[in-house]
Amino acid sequence: MALQLRRKTHESIIYIDKDSAPRIMPFGEDFIINDLPVGTRVIYPNPPIKGLPNREAAIRYAVNHPIEMEPLYAMLEPGMRVTIAMDDISLPLPPMQTPDLRQTMLEVVLDMCGANGVDDVHLIIANSLHRKMTAWEMKRMVGTDIYNEYYPDRYYNHDAEDDDNLVTLGVTRHNEPLRVNKRAIESDLLIYLNINLVPMDGGHKSVAVGLCDYESLRAHHDPQTIRESDSYMDPPKSALNHKVIRLGKLVDEQCKVFHIETAINNKMFPDGYDILTRNEDEFSFADRMKWEVMAKTFSKMPRAARRKMLHAIPAQYELIACYAGKTEPVHEKILEKNYQQYEIPVKGQCDILISGIPDISPYNVYSALNPILVQVMALGYHFNMYRNKPLLRKGGVMIITHPCFDEFDHKFHPSYIEFFHRLLPESRDAFYLREKYEREFASNPAYIEMYRRGNAYHGAHAFFMWYWGENGRQHVGKVIVAGAENAHVPEMLGWERADNLTEAIAMARSYMGRNAEITMLHQPIIGLCSVTD
Repeated sequence: MALQLRRKTHESIIYIDKDSAPRIMPFGEDFIINDLPVGTRVIYPNPPIKGLPNREAAIRYAVNHPIEMEPLYAMLEPGMRVTIAMDDISLPLPPMQTPDLRQTMLEVVLDMCGANGVDDVHLIIANSLHRKMTAWEMKRMVGTDIYNEYYPDRYYNHDAEDDDNLVTLGVTRHNEPLRVNKRAIESDLLIYLNINLVPMDGGHKSVAVGLCDYESLRAHHDPQTIRESDSYMDPPKSALNHKVIRLGKLVDEQCKVFHIETAINNKMFPDGYDILTRNEDEFSFADRMKWEVMAKTFSKMPRAARRKMLHAIPAQYELIACYAGKTEPVHEKILEKNYQQYEIPVKGQCDILISGIPDISPYNVYSALNPILVQVMALGYHFNMYRNKPLLRKGGVMIITHPCFDEFDHKFHPSYIEFFHRLLPESRDAFYLREKYEREFASNPAYIEMYRRGNAYHGAHAFFMWYWGENGRQHVGKVIVAGAENAHVPEMLGWERADNLTEAIAMARSYMGRNAEITMLHQPIIGLCSVTD
């Protein structure tokens, strides 16, 4: 029996046996350890692909040998206007150790601009309707020298509400409008620096979404588009991706874009914390001691201190590929590398899916993972980390582990507070909320001011986060929160609660039957389950 259960179908998949070790799983800013039922399938991330030995050399090679475009140096000449746009702090997660990959790309590109007499250069963060990055964050991302030379006049955040500095490019044949950053589009050359953490990133999304305004974004960040995306991580089957490609072609008709796109491995944690992504059955004595020390340390810290400590641990991501040139072929090359790193072949869906929710998301860097974002991580991201078909069968039960505290960051997420406390008690219907309230929030002068002059997410962003969970919401039969510290947050989200994971599994089995197939996604994981029958 034991040997049968311990069979391996893939190096990232194991089955729980009678003498298996308990599993470690994230619980917000903390971690818990729990035994799982015998027969539970546990899916771990693939081992990190070895990083390239010299990332600066890899970037230089890419820009000198681009795909379907001239080399970058051949396009640069004195007197021209160049804009360099780049991903914001939502990528990668957690923020990577310095020097950030964007800094290295910038150093290569700016050196080339200088050598070719180009001095009219602006650096724009493509934050779309995300919060604007703080000066400290911007400095950390590009390094002191670049920051001091360009900030604030020539290094700044995109402003989706600055009408004077936006330009309309037109509409697609499907009547999707596009208005984008004027400086970027009217430049002689737009260079985009991308870090592709997952397959939904990069490509045409970089410019057409990262530098657009609210009206442009709402044309594809809507409940129907999300329902038709199966999944976000499988671009050919993503309605969202199809719309973004149409908009990207509109960009290409009116602007010369040189895309530099990178793929990184999944080396999320430094030594010491790397045990969090490893098979607990293979822990050495030293590994078990590390876990004991970590658990003891975290248990003695208040929540705010744990959060601060976690957010201070930089990811150890390494560059594994870099391509440059025309947007679409470059993106295809990077997607191949993404799948090589992340894809895990999985046979058969499950009835019950267990997924711990860590304090890591694209939208809470240096702040709390509020209830709307817990929903995004569960039904938006963890549910969508698949190709072919969902890991959880239709109508199955999703169990998440998170305290579900009722806490919001007033500086970063002001509109989320009103969305959660005023709108959700009235309705959880994404179509209803979009129709009745989205424009009210988007045009609220206070929210616009906090987005433009402060560091708040745009007033409409809470709606987009709710829509992001829409295909998961339609697919999953029930969500049970194990360890929720209150009843009202799960209830507001339409979920059930359990005191702990054992109770949650018992509840799920009462719905799905005692022989229900259980799978655990060993979070935090950057992995894509390629599910077949």
